[in-house]
Amino acid sequence: MLAGLGSLCFLIADGPGLLLVGRAAQGLALGAATGPATALIIESRSEQKRLWASILATMAFVAGTAAGPLAAGLLAQYAPAPQLLPYLIHVVLLAAGWRRVSTLTSAPTQRLRQWRPTRPQVPLGMRQRFAVAAATGFLAWTVAGIFLATIPTILTRATGITNLAATGGIVAAMLTCSMLVQPLVLRFSSRPAQLMGLAALLASLVILILTVGSSPAATLLAAVAAGIGHGLAYGSATATVDAATPAHSRGGVNAALYLAFYLGAGGPAVAVGLLTIWQPLTLAVSWLSAATAMLVPLIGAAILFTYRTPPRPIAVDATAWPQVGIGTNSAVWTSSEVIRKVDGDASWQETHRLDA
Repeated sequence: MLAGLGSLCFLIADGPGLLLVGRAAQGLALGAATGPATALIIESRSEQKRLWASILATMAFVAGTAAGPLAAGLLAQYAPAPQLLPYLIHVVLLAAGWRRVSTLTSAPTQRLRQWRPTRPQVPLGMRQRFAVAAATGFLAWTVAGIFLATIPTILTRATGITNLAATGGIVAAMLTCSMLVQPLVLRFSSRPAQLMGLAALLASLVILILTVGSSPAATLLAAVAAGIGHGLAYGSATATVDAATPAHSRGGVNAALYLAFYLGAGGPAVAVGLLTIWQPLTLAVSWLSAATAMLVPLIGAAILFTYRTPPRPIAVDATAWPQVGIGTNSAVWTSSEVIRKVDGDASWQETHRLDA
């Protein structure tokens, strides 16, 4: 409903007021839907397939983000009523999605509970790895945010490219590369995947600093490198956190994780907008790219340090499973008791229900 309201605001907007309301509504819709959708995909799979389900959820999220600029560019360039048709199509797709979601039923083993908002929270025993994974994902989405927010405008100003389908296609190429490389996370352990992703992100930022959109070929190369880095870094960070999260904490942990991702994706647009008050757009993008590149070695060092440190025990609230018969209100489960291998990395995860 919120996403539909946002598109309707864009349809009737005659000034910045309704545009801001529409953006806010769609932002609220994105935040409200992403966590439950991710949890639904993961929890609908068996324990042995949950790592693949986590990757599938991130691929779906990125695929939708890639489809936006590509479809919008094509419609705006070649279809009639370019300021109306994309939003009308979006409303129709939302209506179809609403119909499909309304037919979903909970699994037979799940109890229906009254809905209430989930507060972002992370269990104490996984906070160190969560912080590093969230920082990796934040950086990946910051680089993606730089491309999403600035590259179409820079290409138009620096090279004279006015074809909206072409500029939207370059942005979509970055996210498509991200989607395609994410299954490779299953072949690597978490640490190498995150480090390789950071290296590709750094290469993309260096190309962007040196060219700043002056060459379409170089910009496309930077977009491909950014997409590869984004897919490896974001995908492995999400899979790592999911593997470390007890089932009863998944909602709060996902909320905290995607909060970091959204800050990374939205921050570049705000930062560039503020910098362009005093500096040209190309210089603002160069400064922001350089500042982002300086974070890469810091996060890389944090990854190397964190994965040399054994995980801390997780305190599990026994009251969540009163049928287990534990006499106290909480029990501490060590990593050897609640553990799963995630492509070579030992992480925490319930291997079965505590009442089994």
